Amino acid sequence: MSRLLRWFFQGLVVVGPLALTLYVCWKVFSTIDEMLGLRIVGLGFVLTIALVTLVGSLASNLITQGAVGLVERVMIRVPFVRLLYSATKDMLDAFVGEKRRFDTPVVVALSADGTVKAFGFITDSSLDRFGLDEHVSVYVPQSYGFAGNLVAVPRARVTAVASDSASVMAFIVSGGVAGR
Repeated sequence: MSRLLRWFFQGLVVVGPLALTLYVCWKVFSTIDEMLGLRIVGLGFVLTIALVTLVGSLASNLITQGAVGLVERVMIRVPFVRLLYSATKDMLDAFVGEKRRFDTPVVVALSADGTVKAFGFITDSSLDRFGLDEHVSVYVPQSYGFAGNLVAVPRARVTAVASDSASVMAFIVSGGVAGR
């Protein structure tokens, strides 16, 4: 009986993530297809990827950069839209844009004796403008989500991590189980 139970749990570990991934992909594809009124599953997703890539290509063109700048100036003038637009733009720029900010993975000593630590990314190497000399800002993402906390820590409590940013982010977001 225990062997059957063990096999069941092993099967669950294999089938669970696969089923969840396929279900989420199916929902994304079918939702986009419904919004566009398409009958071929996945065509809307492919068209969306193509459209985003085309917009990216146009946005990097000197001729269309003025139009992109105009749209951005309009977006930051509308009160509620400004908050949503600038927060989303800053977050995407931090992860994948030209102004990547999560490029310095660190470990921060949270306790005075240095035994409790948290992984994060330096986002600003000087907080002098806030009267916090010898402090840096570290973004500490939360596991299994895209939220996090920004903490100001003394520079002496921050140690660089000898790993690339993507690996550290995957480790944090997965709750420490990625890369095993």
